[in-house]
Amino acid sequence: MNKIFLIITILIVLFLTGCSTKSKHSYSNNSAPIKTYSPSKSNYNTGMSQKAYKHPTMRSYVVRGIRYYPKDVNVGETFSGNASWYGPDFHGKLTSNGETYNMHDNTAAHKTLPMNTMVKVTNKRNGLTAVVRINDRGPFISTRIIDLSNNAARKIDMVGAGTAPVSIEVLGFYSKDKKIYTKKVKPKQEYKRVIPVKKAKTKQIENYSLQIASFSNIEGALKIQEKHDNTDGYNTVIKDMQTQYGRLFKVYLRGFKSEQEARDYKETSDFSSSFIVKED
Repeated sequence: MNKIFLIITILIVLFLTGCSTKSKHSYSNNSAPIKTYSPSKSNYNTGMSQKAYKHPTMRSYVVRGIRYYPKDVNVGETFSGNASWYGPDFHGKLTSNGETYNMHDNTAAHKTLPMNTMVKVTNKRNGLTAVVRINDRGPFISTRIIDLSNNAARKIDMVGAGTAPVSIEVLGFYSKDKKIYTKKVKPKQEYKRVIPVKKAKTKQIENYSLQIASFSNIEGALKIQEKHDNTDGYNTVIKDMQTQYGRLFKVYLRGFKSEQEARDYKETSDFSSSFIVKED
C-alpha cells in the first residue's frame, strides 16, 4: 500500500508541474500583441495633408553646381526681381514638366515655384501685367527671377529690352485644363496700365553677342563651338577674320536682345572674361 500511495503521489506532482509550465509560444496578459499589416482604413493616416505627397517636379535638382529646392507657396505671396523671356529657339521643345513649349502661350519658367502655379507678372517700368502658368524651370542666372514666354513678354512690353524689373503675385493653381483661382482676377483689368505713362515708341530689337574664344586654327574653334552651343538658349557661331595678327577664328555666343542682358549674363556665367559685341 505504501508503494502504491507513493507512486500515486509522484504522478500527481508531475501532472501539476507540467500544467503550470509555459511553452515557447504562450504569452501572459502583460505581453504586447504582434502588429500585422492588413489593407484596411485603419492602416492609413487620415489626418495626412495633401502636401505630404510630392510630385517629381518638386524634388530638388542641381544646375551648374547649385541645388534648387522647389517649395509650396500660398495664394497672395509676392516676389520681386528681373524678368527675361525665351522664344523661337525653344519653341516646340519639351519643358521641365514634359509639356511642349509654345512661345505663343502665356507660360513661364521659374526655379522653385510649383508647376502649374498661376502668377500675375507686373512690369514695374510701365505697369503692364500678364497672367502666366509655370510649366518650366529657369532662368538659371542669379540676377533673374522668371523667364516669360514670348507672348507674355509682349503683353508687358519687354521684348525689345530683353529684361525688365517685375513683381510676381501668386494667384492660384491650374489643374486638368481648368484654371482654379482662389483669388478673383477681373479680366478687364488684367492687362490695364496702372501707372499712366506716355506710350513709348517700339524699339527695334538689337542683337548682342559675347566673344568667348579666339583661335588661329579652326579645330580649336570647332571644339568650343560644339561645347557651348545652345548654352542657356544662346547659340554659338564661328567668324573667320583676317586681322593684323593673321587669320583668326573667333567663337561668339549670340542671341542677347540687349547690351544689359549680355552684361548680366557675362557677370554671372563662366564667360566673365569675354567681350560684348553688338551685331550689325
